[in-house]
Amino acid sequence: MTREPNTRLADLFGLAGWSKGELARLVNRQAAVMGHPQLATDTSRVRRWIDMGESPRDPVPRVLAALFTERLGRVVTIEDLGFGRRGRAGKGQSQDGLPWPPERTAAVLTEFTGMDLMLNRRGLVGAGAALAAGSALSGAMHDWLHSDPALASDAPRFDDPLHRASYPGHAEQAGFERYEAAPVGSAEIDELERSVDIFRAWDAARGGGLQRKAVVGQLNEVGGMLAYRHPEHLQRRLWGVAANLAVLAGWMSHDVGLEPTAQKYFVIAAHAAREGGDRPRAGEALSRAARQMVHLGRPADALDLMKLATSGSGEEALPRTRAMLCTIEAWAQASMGRGQAVRRTLGRAEDLFVADKGDVPPPSWMQMFNEADMHGMQALAYRTLAEHDPSAASVAQRHALEALRLREGTNQKRSLIFDYISMASACFIDDDPEQGSVYARQALRSIGENSSHRTWDRLREMYRLTGRYSGFPKIAELRQEIERALPKAPGGRGRTATA
Repeated sequence: MTREPNTRLADLFGLAGWSKGELARLVNRQAAVMGHPQLATDTSRVRRWIDMGESPRDPVPRVLAALFTERLGRVVTIEDLGFGRRGRAGKGQSQDGLPWPPERTAAVLTEFTGMDLMLNRRGLVGAGAALAAGSALSGAMHDWLHSDPALASDAPRFDDPLHRASYPGHAEQAGFERYEAAPVGSAEIDELERSVDIFRAWDAARGGGLQRKAVVGQLNEVGGMLAYRHPEHLQRRLWGVAANLAVLAGWMSHDVGLEPTAQKYFVIAAHAAREGGDRPRAGEALSRAARQMVHLGRPADALDLMKLATSGSGEEALPRTRAMLCTIEAWAQASMGRGQAVRRTLGRAEDLFVADKGDVPPPSWMQMFNEADMHGMQALAYRTLAEHDPSAASVAQRHALEALRLREGTNQKRSLIFDYISMASACFIDDDPEQGSVYARQALRSIGENSSHRTWDRLREMYRLTGRYSGFPKIAELRQEIERALPKAPGGRGRTATA
């Protein structure tokens, strides 16, 4: 007992809106459902958990995690409740309990995906859900990411609470099925790697909404596979599959607005990649978290994460990988109006991209970043900078046009929508509403077939830019089309940004 309040549990308790007595009754009821009918708690014990920092014994933390997950409509883990696996987290840990020990990565992965699947909801983030600051994540993970992983210890030990559910007399951790640890071979891992490629292609074409749960379910199973100690070469490949699936789960979650869930998956992906010895993959996973921060209007946090992503990728990162990281850094700088830094960073990105001779095959997760994506990210960065410096709008148009030309005939429909919106937005900033309306309508033709909430967010930004031209009949008609295309908020109210 710490004799100090458990502030993380107290915050979640306040959000849930329960009384202490009500929570005690819910714990007893849920514990019985999970196979622990003998468990009995009361109001005074709940008070000690919250006000005095007492750590309850297993299975109570697991019961509480299941209760808060269901109540708040977002994944709540044991660590989120302020309970470490061996008591309360030490004062040195970050607010997300990072970094966790290597043997915990598979267990955290499996627990989190299982909780995510248990929700059976879509689009509910929870009133108190919050993203960890970029500085908090990068500070907690810096030393860990720069150290060498000990692969021999990366499989969970079988006395971990994760595995107790497999033994007679113990309930499943949170009411969902547990994948039984068993060995897999090269052929099975080949199939898993192919499935990642299929999921990645689907995401690029249609957005993350339709396949998110399938990816999370596959990741949950891979977490179970990692519980078995495989030969080192197979274990590394499994960690690679886990990292790729976790990035996809995070990107799809971000794509549909599940932001805290997305951030957790990006962190899990970085852990998995690092445990597999793939530092560039870990850096790319963190760069996704940085892109998320820029999209949500937190560019300073994004720059904190990009410093770690770049340094943590190591010297083995290919020039094209480093070019991709530069484009994200430039987008964050553009959001802050740092024109010189944007141009310098994008110039470095171009040099790195050209320097990649292709003599070393890129990893599967970099194959989507090609010349079209390079131009698309440059267009986005310059279009963003144009809000602060309108002279950047013409540069944004040039890169957007080249991205559109290179993507012609491909199945990267979501990226095409983004390029159309970047081009249209740059035109409106550049005082060319007629040309802007042409590209805006191109985006509108495809956006209804896509499940990406991010495309809607960018469309709202473009809608805002059309406001100064609302007196033009053609633009007034376009604004009405955008209003009809955007999804409606509950109660039938449009979610269109005001001009």
